[in-house]
Amino acid sequence: MSKKVYTDAVSALAGLLRDDMTVMAGGFGLCGIPENLIAAIKLSGVKGLTVISNNAGVDGFGLGQLLETKQIKKMISSYVGENKLFAQQFLSGELELEFNPQGTLAERIRAGGAGIPAFFTKTGVGTLVAEGKELREFDGETYVMERGLRADLAIVKAWKGDTEGNLIYRKTARNFNPMMAMAGLVTVAEVEQLVNVGTIDPDHVHTPGIFVQRIIMGEHEKRIEQRTTRKRD
Repeated sequence: MSKKVYTDAVSALAGLLRDDMTVMAGGFGLCGIPENLIAAIKLSGVKGLTVISNNAGVDGFGLGQLLETKQIKKMISSYVGENKLFAQQFLSGELELEFNPQGTLAERIRAGGAGIPAFFTKTGVGTLVAEGKELREFDGETYVMERGLRADLAIVKAWKGDTEGNLIYRKTARNFNPMMAMAGLVTVAEVEQLVNVGTIDPDHVHTPGIFVQRIIMGEHEKRIEQRTTRKRD
């Protein structure tokens, strides 16, 4: 068995967690969130975390669990509208928030993983997003400079992985997980299926194992974030 494989989330994070660190947490809504690793962070009791994630989970699930225990000091996000506790902590001044347009957040993470320290984008020019940031003109248009993002730790969730950390994501889980896996100084992945090396077709790999240092197989609860129905005809 590869040295990358751990039996559970707690052991996979052993020696990696500390107060005041920066953590990237993959997923989109409740799709593709590393729920077992989030639960292990909660158990560890580390605090003062800066968490980079598209959203903050929902009340009582996902990153919402770390808000309940007040382990998160700052969120760098693009959408947090599903979490009432997040809103309460932000409005009361208990939680810092760095808002990003969603595409900008994705590109900041991708740039960080690719070793690009900064880039220019038109998104946010003339709004609060651009305040305090460098503006530059290209071809007669104004752009704002955004910094790439890195993290001390990236926790991601994939559908299938092999024992060397090669990962495959499914559907919406592919939105933020792949670039976060590249942008963490250390990346820990949890998967639904763990297979032997050579089982996955190399052409199907989304995240090469070189970016993944530790991996676990966990059980996952398939929650529906927003259930929308219509009356039968």
